[in-house]
Amino acid sequence: MATTDSSTDVGFRSERGPILIALMLSSSLVALDATIIATAVLTIVDDLGGFAQFPWLFSIYLLAQAVSVPLYGKLADLFGRKKIMLFGIAVFCIGSILCGLAWSMPALIVFRAVQGLGAGAVQPMAITIAGDIYTLAERAKVQGYLASVWAISSVLGPALGGIFSEFLSWRWIFFVNIPLCALAAFMLLRKFEEAAVVRTKPKIDYLGAGLLAVGATMVLLGLLEGGQSWAWGSPISIAIFVGGFVLLGIFAWVESRAEEPILPLWVFTRRVLVVSSLISLLVGALILGLTSYVPTFVQGVFGTGAIIAGFSLSTLTLGWPIAASQSGRVYLRFGFRTTALVGGSLGVVGAVLATLLDAESQIWNVAAACFVIGLGMGLIASPTLIAAQSSVDWSERGVVTSTNMFARSIGSAVGVAVFGAIVNARVSGSREPQELSDAIHLVFIGVLAAAVIMTAAALLMPKRTAQ
Repeated sequence: MATTDSSTDVGFRSERGPILIALMLSSSLVALDATIIATAVLTIVDDLGGFAQFPWLFSIYLLAQAVSVPLYGKLADLFGRKKIMLFGIAVFCIGSILCGLAWSMPALIVFRAVQGLGAGAVQPMAITIAGDIYTLAERAKVQGYLASVWAISSVLGPALGGIFSEFLSWRWIFFVNIPLCALAAFMLLRKFEEAAVVRTKPKIDYLGAGLLAVGATMVLLGLLEGGQSWAWGSPISIAIFVGGFVLLGIFAWVESRAEEPILPLWVFTRRVLVVSSLISLLVGALILGLTSYVPTFVQGVFGTGAIIAGFSLSTLTLGWPIAASQSGRVYLRFGFRTTALVGGSLGVVGAVLATLLDAESQIWNVAAACFVIGLGMGLIASPTLIAAQSSVDWSERGVVTSTNMFARSIGSAVGVAVFGAIVNARVSGSREPQELSDAIHLVFIGVLAAAVIMTAAALLMPKRTAQ
């Protein structure tokens, strides 16, 4: 066992306050990037052209981030968190600079992939380092701080994107990352002292890494672009899915024989890890459904502006860190299973409220539903991740954390595909308010289904720290 008592892992001689600030700064890179570009898309297209290609600005970033997360997790267990985190910040910074200098839409898409590769290290490493240097009793509050970064970014990101696009240049959306990267890296270099990882010539599973990257990319690409760039039943769609799953099957066979597997198969054999990843996958799908379609519902059905629509959704990211920061008191007293069940139940209540929304509802009804769901996510997402981290020692925590993050990325991609297909099948080119309301109502039903399954999965969580 690792940090399941009051002591932190041996090998860390660090000032935790400054490190937490550095981790929050690092997380803000990924969080801001997820929201700031959305408000500048039309400005970017006006400058660079390529309107038909702009969805790739989001898809390629998600792909690069998702497929690289498991690789960084294993490398962090082999070589230490600090090196991988600093590498991720450097890659993200280089990608940001290149995006700001992009001369065409294809170039910008390629440079967004570079950014995604950096983000794939930054997000899981921030959570892993927090798990290393804080005790079990402290981690919930720390996860709340990290979650609050996303809450702030959900409000600040669109505002900054609009300001930069209107008064400066859309390129500053990317250049603003440079000082944030520099400050986060400087603080980690100065304050985070990590003991050397004692390993004799660690063997990197290059074959496994390649198979996972290509196989996962093909499956995610099929999910993200299916029904949009090509029909689900088209030859290219079938070929991409078959090829991806075949490569993942070969990957599983290779990993079962590798000396240092990039994604050890034991993560799929321990109950707490499997359940935690399943919940993370469902959280990814649920949150994607809400963030994609709540603003659309508020604008298209209620006829409000973008600012009001953003406010109605921001309550989701407000409730999450509030609940996450207090979840430690709950799971230390009642256990992980009870905490997760309470969170899942709140998610179900919030999703039921969402299914009751219609054209006669008020903005506060939408905000209330999102807030309740946010509270539920704070009580199920963070505690189940902490339970998984607490069930392993330092040498396995990077893989466990990154697997959890990878599952959430898969859930987001599945959510994009499923919810997108539902809405596209019901909405015509006119997008009448009632038609849009009926279509998004089905999305809310899907969110409710995810919340119910998530709550059922919580029954399989351990009562306390680990198996």
